[in-house]
Amino acid sequence: MKYKAVIFDLGGTLIPETPWAEKNAVVRQIASVLSAPPDDFIRIWHDTFDIQMKGVHQDFPSFVGQICQKLGVNPKDERLINLAGNILFENTRRHIMNPREGAIETLQILKNRSYKIGLISNCNNIVAEVWGETPFAPFIDIALFSCSEGMMKPDPRLFQLAIEKLAVTPGECIFVADGIADELVGAAWFGMYPVMISVPGENENDPYREEWSGPVISSLAEVLDLVR
Repeated sequence: MKYKAVIFDLGGTLIPETPWAEKNAVVRQIASVLSAPPDDFIRIWHDTFDIQMKGVHQDFPSFVGQICQKLGVNPKDERLINLAGNILFENTRRHIMNPREGAIETLQILKNRSYKIGLISNCNNIVAEVWGETPFAPFIDIALFSCSEGMMKPDPRLFQLAIEKLAVTPGECIFVADGIADELVGAAWFGMYPVMISVPGENENDPYREEWSGPVISSLAEVLDLVR
């Protein structure tokens, strides 16, 4: 068979992408707990996206403390910081426990057919922390998290690490993702076969979504046709 492995993205791929309004509502709630100006807090939160994804801050208090410092806010009560951290933790955990329709069935069939299965996710430390509890973990042979590796897609070193751990070549891999931050272009440059998953009506106006003229699927079940 031509392909021996399928590598998936997580957010927007194995799980539905969280709408921007919902993401901002969570950050606004955190700002409220910390008595920080919500609009400025949200702006800086998004401006520090790379810092979050690369795991520069290993805990929530140090990360949110940096934002508060920039805003001149000093939450002195540690309980408020812990409460804000719990809001983010519970929202993130709930989100990644929610498989996209057909996700588990597709992973099960790929596993039954002896395909190697990988995951590369740009994510924060919470995702890496609770990954083992997710319904996906039993099917994934190797999982790489940007926060643990200190680098984000489309860094070719992440793709290199994935194929080394799966013991395959780039040309033997299908990479399935929703196309955030040039991950599909990066996978194509590396020599993989990249496929965008685009579910109608789901975050079609995401500002981080790349322009993509390659193959597109609208459901994970279509991956099974690609590997035949």
